[in-house]
Amino acid sequence: MTEDVKALSVTGNDLIEWGHIPGAQFPALLARAEAMTANGETVEDIRSALDADRPKVLPKIPLLPTGAVPFHENIRAETPDEEDNVAKVRETMTALMRTPTVVSGAVMPDACPAGPIGTIPVGGVVAAKNAIHPGMHSADICCSVMMTDLGDVDPKIVLDAAQSVTHFGPGGRRNGTRFTTSLKLLDAFRANPFLNSPKLIRMAQEHMGTQGDGNHFLFVGRSRNTGRTAIITHHGSRGPGAVLYKVGMHVAEKFRKKISPETLKQNAWIPADSDEGVAYWEALQLIRKWTKANHNAIHQATVEAGRLGDIGERFWNEHNFVFKRGDLYYHGKGATPAWDHYASDATGRTLIPLNMSEPVLVVRGTDAQHALGFSPHGAGRNFSRSEHRRRMGDMTPEEQMAAETKGLDVRFHAGGIDASELPSSYKSAASVVAQIKDYGLAEIEDYIDPYGCVMAGDVPPFWLTRKKGRR
Repeated sequence: MTEDVKALSVTGNDLIEWGHIPGAQFPALLARAEAMTANGETVEDIRSALDADRPKVLPKIPLLPTGAVPFHENIRAETPDEEDNVAKVRETMTALMRTPTVVSGAVMPDACPAGPIGTIPVGGVVAAKNAIHPGMHSADICCSVMMTDLGDVDPKIVLDAAQSVTHFGPGGRRNGTRFTTSLKLLDAFRANPFLNSPKLIRMAQEHMGTQGDGNHFLFVGRSRNTGRTAIITHHGSRGPGAVLYKVGMHVAEKFRKKISPETLKQNAWIPADSDEGVAYWEALQLIRKWTKANHNAIHQATVEAGRLGDIGERFWNEHNFVFKRGDLYYHGKGATPAWDHYASDATGRTLIPLNMSEPVLVVRGTDAQHALGFSPHGAGRNFSRSEHRRRMGDMTPEEQMAAETKGLDVRFHAGGIDASELPSSYKSAASVVAQIKDYGLAEIEDYIDPYGCVMAGDVPPFWLTRKKGRR
């Protein structure tokens, strides 16, 4: 009699005590328990019957021991600032390499920290097994560079035309000034669960033909080999990529809590063979297509605005992305793929910009094993933007710019001079080039010597602008 009374009181708390996880299945389980009670079955009978529906708890995946997976260092320090930078890069990579999915890693000559310890640094490469780590490509997905050979045209004509059509700064283009976005691509976005949101679709239309802010640029120079003028753009996937990153990190966090709670949040992953992993990989490829179209739109608009006719080759490469090679997923954070056919549109050559007063390198990758098949993406930094401003002392941005960019046509499109983007804010370009050669990371085929560039400038953060607007 006592057991029958107890059976009648089977509740959700009993199910939880028996190891069931609360969810939509609970009402059905309780209904089964009630029916079994009505048939005179005992609590133990009910528990045993429902046990088949109890989710099996898998063991949590622990972190790897420190040093179990080493990483390659393709970087050397030649100054006290560089020594401090390399030490910080080494510290964060050592923590990162404990992530259970990681099988190898490398750092490039332009490496610098990009967040809390354990966060992949700029200039970092990580290979993972059956895992896509959104935090390892970061919010600026598919940040990339594209070059178009424009022939024997005066570079000033190109820079004037480019400035008239490009868009820097926060936000997108207003109605009446927007570039056309492929309807076929937008339909593909809507068919993908990671991309099908009104906000992302709207941004995909508004942000086409925009370059953002920070270190993104539009560069005009001349080929040292041919003397022909070239335009080079640098930017990523703008708002659509930022939204995808946010959603991807949310999904990865759910997996982290279930399968590896010891893993740092920034290193959470989506299992590549899961439904979510397949959809996320497809979303990355679609964002890549959007980003390439964005570069193309700006280049073509410049050609039309400048009435340019002698157009040569155009090629591009990304340096914030995930690349699949064999059964591994290679995450490059500010690192350029340096092997042939890394993508169907790869030409074998890639671009490495240094700073606004130095050439953009046209290189051919060497697929060096000690670099996991990557090369640098630029010059990198040895200290933060704020530290650079502090070191300027009493020198004004105008004075600093005049001293560092003499003879160049440097323009800030959306704001005042951003001193943190001047050459002195970056590592020594000569040192980075020397290390590319010394470590055998790429073969330099040409130099695009600078005429000038357009950058966003010192634009206040959007949240500060919005706060002032409210006042």
